Amino acid sequence: MTRALPEPTYRRFVAGLGALSLRPFDLTEDVTTLHSWVTQPYARYWGLLNASVADVHAEYLRISQSAHHRAFLGEHDGRPAFLLERYEPAYDAVGQVYDVAPGDIGMHVLVGPAVTPIAGFTAAVFETIMDSLFSDPLVDRVVVEPDVRNVKIQALNDRMGFRKHSVVQLPDKRAWLSFCTRDQYADAHRMNEAG
Repeated sequence: MTRALPEPTYRRFVAGLGALSLRPFDLTEDVTTLHSWVTQPYARYWGLLNASVADVHAEYLRISQSAHHRAFLGEHDGRPAFLLERYEPAYDAVGQVYDVAPGDIGMHVLVGPAVTPIAGFTAAVFETIMDSLFSDPLVDRVVVEPDVRNVKIQALNDRMGFRKHSVVQLPDKRAWLSFCTRDQYADAHRMNEAG
């Protein structure tokens, strides 16, 4: 008998793309899929290129046991498609390099490799994640810290309304500390829809 996966915590329908949803990461069912993603060259900034399945399991076991960090698997029409990590910056290394404000939430995102590329898919995933984060009334600002060399995610962050604050040194990388408030995201969303 197949074990039931956790129910989605957030779901959004995107015209022309289908359903995008988030559910809690399941250590038993999702580790192999995530391992296949984080060991791809495009995911080098995750620092897990040479990780074993056991290494990925250990990392996400640590996250699952944290009261301040959660992982979610994103699905596209019911199939694994992306990962969201949501964390409280005050309990993360990034919290040592800026003054954490009430309402700050940190975010990491990884989109799985496309079986068939779909125009606008990554932007729709990012919007789904941002919408899910801001659906929490306690969240006022999203914090990201991409590697300074990761220009692709920086461009997407800019498109979604993030503003670069400063380059910071974290234990595993030099990163662009960037912030996006509800208003900045709403403004960017309106501009993106207007074309």
